[in-house]
Parts: sequence; C-alpha cells; structure tokens
Amino acid sequence: MKYDLEVDNVIKAIKDANSKRVCIQLADGLKPQAKEIVAAIKEKTDAQVVIWGGSCYGACDTPLGLEKIGVDLLIQFG
Repeated sequence: MKYDLEVDNVIKAIKDANSKRVCIQLADGLKPQAKEIVAAIKEKTDAQVVIWGGSCYGACDTPLGLEKIGVDLLIQFG
C-alpha cells in the first residue's frame, strides 16, 4: 500500500524553519519508506536528516535529547 506522506509539505516546513538538521520519526509501518523520504528531502533542501530508529506510539512519543545532537526540527509520520 502506498501512502501520501505529503513530503512536499515537509520540505516546505524545513525551508520555512531554515532547519539544518531534521529528525524523521516514523510509525513502524512507515519505516520501509524512510529511504524515499530522506532522498526527497536531500534533493530539495540542504538539511541533514536523522531517522529516529526507536518505536513511535503517536505524537506524544517524542524522542528525548534531540537538541543534544543538534536537531532543530522533528517531523513525525504516524
């Protein structure tokens, strides 16, 4: 099944925030699309992309310590 992940909106948000390092958090079912998402972001922005590999149980499940690794924007897909 193919989902519309609205990657163009993600790219716009990255550009609007002038983000330099972005963390992408995906629900387990969407993790197979991580490479596709990262490729689209890298193609259209200068931001570095970090994929959060841990579990995600919704928007309230925000990874801790992202600021310590220089992440200035978190994008959650769920």
